[in-house]
Amino acid sequence: MPVPIVHHTALDLPGAEPTASRPVTVRARDLDVTHQMQPHSHAWGQVTFTLQGVVRVTANHSSWIVPPQRAIWIPPDVMHSVDILEPARLRPVFVLARRAPFPGQECRVLAVSALMREMLVALEQLDPADHGVRATLLGELMLDEVTRLATRPIRVPLPHDKRLASLCAALIADPGTPHTLDAWAGQVGASERTLARLFEKELGMTFGQWRQQVRLAHATPMIARGMPLAQVAEQLGYASQSAFSAMFRKTFGTTPSAFFADRA
Repeated sequence: MPVPIVHHTALDLPGAEPTASRPVTVRARDLDVTHQMQPHSHAWGQVTFTLQGVVRVTANHSSWIVPPQRAIWIPPDVMHSVDILEPARLRPVFVLARRAPFPGQECRVLAVSALMREMLVALEQLDPADHGVRATLLGELMLDEVTRLATRPIRVPLPHDKRLASLCAALIADPGTPHTLDAWAGQVGASERTLARLFEKELGMTFGQWRQQVRLAHATPMIARGMPLAQVAEQLGYASQSAFSAMFRKTFGTTPSAFFADRA
């Protein structure tokens, strides 16, 4: 029997909106995999962050998998959806539009610092109606800290073409599948040559490069929760742990173990 999906948006939260006197607010939302936030937008910006669990954020024709070590900045008025991949202690930070820490409509991946995490927990303890000195100072320091967080280049762009979208959705659902582009061509109704051209035209990368981004995105929460690298490599379709580690080092300039030790 299929699991029912419960739909929520930020607008379901009374009093969630940041104001001029309280430009930064935090909401606690503990959600399981039956919850899904359908595409929506709001007038304020949002830092999507979880204390625990994993979510997938889709916006601007891109998808990001977000474990507790990362957050996603979503600018005001950008349409986005959130899927809960593992039970999550979601803590979205809402930011008044005119206090947005970054310009433009681009989403950004942020490496969450220990200071950011502690400030978020502290701000969560305050009443939303509290406009006192502590709320003001925490909000201002959080806005400053967000701009200092390192960005991480794991972005999975999504296509417009229906044939390519079908292929991409299947690979996101099962990134370890070994299918070649020729094998996918037979399944989605387009030639290998057409698909290769579409990857370059719509996503700005080859099929192999895009699949690598998908696998990296899925690897992050696996490693973060302590899964052995050999098992991660196997689940994601790599021939060996060393092959996976080499790909990781090429992207981030360090090994998976060193990367996550640094984030701890």
